Amino acid sequence: MSKMAAETVMTTLCAPVAGRLHELKVMDDPVFSQGLMGVGFAIEPTDGRVYAPVSGKVTMVAKTKHAVGLRTVTGVEVLLHLGIDTVELDGRPFELMVKVGEQVVAGQVLVRMDLTMIKEVHKVPTVITVVTNSTALQAQLFLKSEAGLVQPHVPVAMVTTLEEASPAMTSSATGQTGAYTQLATQIIQGVGGRDNVTSVIHCITRLRFYLKDETLVQRTQLTELSGVIDVAHAADQLQVVIGSAVNDVYDAVMAQLGPQFMGENTEAVVEPPKQKSKSLLGVIKQSLNSLIGVMTASMIPVIGILAGSGILKGILAALTGFKILNPTDGTYMVLNAVGDAVFYFLPIILGFTAAKRLGSNPIVLAVVGGILVYPSLISAAGKAATAQITVFGLPVHLMTYSASVFPIILAAWLGVYVEKGLKKLLPVALRGVFSPIIEALVLGLVILGIVGPLMTVVSQVLADAILATYNFSPALSGLVVGGLYQLMVIFGLHWGLVPIVVNDLATNGHSYLNALISVTMVAQGGAALAVALKTRHRKLKRLSLAAAVSAFCGVTEPAIYGVNLKYKRVFIVGSIASALGGLLTGLLRVNNYALSGALIGFPAFITPDVGIGSNFYGYLISHYGTLLIAMVAVYFFGFSDKMRTEKALDSH
Repeated sequence: MSKMAAETVMTTLCAPVAGRLHELKVMDDPVFSQGLMGVGFAIEPTDGRVYAPVSGKVTMVAKTKHAVGLRTVTGVEVLLHLGIDTVELDGRPFELMVKVGEQVVAGQVLVRMDLTMIKEVHKVPTVITVVTNSTALQAQLFLKSEAGLVQPHVPVAMVTTLEEASPAMTSSATGQTGAYTQLATQIIQGVGGRDNVTSVIHCITRLRFYLKDETLVQRTQLTELSGVIDVAHAADQLQVVIGSAVNDVYDAVMAQLGPQFMGENTEAVVEPPKQKSKSLLGVIKQSLNSLIGVMTASMIPVIGILAGSGILKGILAALTGFKILNPTDGTYMVLNAVGDAVFYFLPIILGFTAAKRLGSNPIVLAVVGGILVYPSLISAAGKAATAQITVFGLPVHLMTYSASVFPIILAAWLGVYVEKGLKKLLPVALRGVFSPIIEALVLGLVILGIVGPLMTVVSQVLADAILATYNFSPALSGLVVGGLYQLMVIFGLHWGLVPIVVNDLATNGHSYLNALISVTMVAQGGAALAVALKTRHRKLKRLSLAAAVSAFCGVTEPAIYGVNLKYKRVFIVGSIASALGGLLTGLLRVNNYALSGALIGFPAFITPDVGIGSNFYGYLISHYGTLLIAMVAVYFFGFSDKMRTEKALDSH
């Protein structure tokens, strides 16, 4: 009670929709669960009518209709975010009942949501309510109801602020005094002064300046301002990333510039859709970014089990290397099955997760993944005599798709268009039975008949080129393999090198190429470890650390998809470090004597019948040298927490 006596009740929030109430921290979305947008709560709706949780003015309506902003007379700014990733639906499931500038009362219908449509495209319809200026108000939110079913119009939360924070409250309401005024002054100076500004608009997270002369911008000074997350340039705008306090900062900026600098449609504060580039290079860059985004989003749900499995496989490699376990022992076989299962059946898992991300049928894509790893096809692909087959009279070259990523994600993307086509062709009465099996058949044939053979040809060409390069110069080959191998893993092109390694070990008892591959694992692990050491975000720190350990055990997928590729610069810097490590490995002519590597596989670098000698010392120098290069390069040049924050905000 003494605590409440020192607080002022700002407003009471009613449930905006009927459904099940949850705290924000349980949301599988870092922007909301970590409070980056402010304090609030979430409701899984059972009805599509969305009501105003408070009385106030409508300050924002997203162009895609998935978000509505309200402002109360006490200065509390409330955002209703309708669903997760529903911005991609371009407003189709939503019917707006209000417009910007309109005064509404608590309980008034704001939006009608088509829950069936949202669920059909595999999006989450959860309605999120947040107080976006809670940091400025020093506000706290207390849920009045335990998590459970709630009805609209019923109070479910109370927003309070400390009495000593009342000046900040006034500042938030007027936008003209206090810390925001000082920040606004510094931002205006940083963009080149008032005379350099043509107009200003803002979105949910950013101030967007149209300037006369971009060369006058003091970008470094802007980035270092307290209250500024980052600065970027896009769509002919200088974008100053603020976060949840953007409305307050915008008001303070406009108070100093004047209303004549107000851009068009500034009240509809939304993130505009990204403009499609007209240049070939721009199209390639956008397409690659989209592909990376889908691949990492599809992998995220399985990163944890991948990391754990990688560590288990590394431990087993060490135990067999020291002859503690025999591969024929029952203990080894069971543990190996536990460690191998997620990799063997990865296309099935990714078929499900990628389909959910792209909007195709998850069950059908899981079946397509099952086709790719079907035992008889895998067995046939492993034998030269049976790898060449004919399907409907057409020649098809089988290959192994276990642990592959790219083919099934391509299938999930194609599945969206196949499903649309089948809806047009098949009568409604036949769709339920025939559409899924036809889709699985079409996608399976495309991957097996076109994608697989194409990947086989490309990977074989790359393998021949790398082998020829190694014969010409081990150092140059190390540079090439070190820089490109993990990129080849992403697209499944590394399979052309695997038979060479296996053949080397079977024929010669050693493989220089496997030593080069080994060092790439250490580099990506070192990059992830640098992120773990630098970030202050606990969840990312734990994920990065586990991913690094997995990479050191020889499994890089958690590091690549969970951390490095997600923050592209980390992957690029890690690959550069890997190239330098490969160069060093080639110069030292480090050799490998077993199908094992990375840090956990050090026994594979002990020369048989010789023991620890120059080759093992070369392994230590090359691998731990690569680890040091990758960690230092990523720590100082490859990652900052600003990258994590902006990426989280950009997803909304």
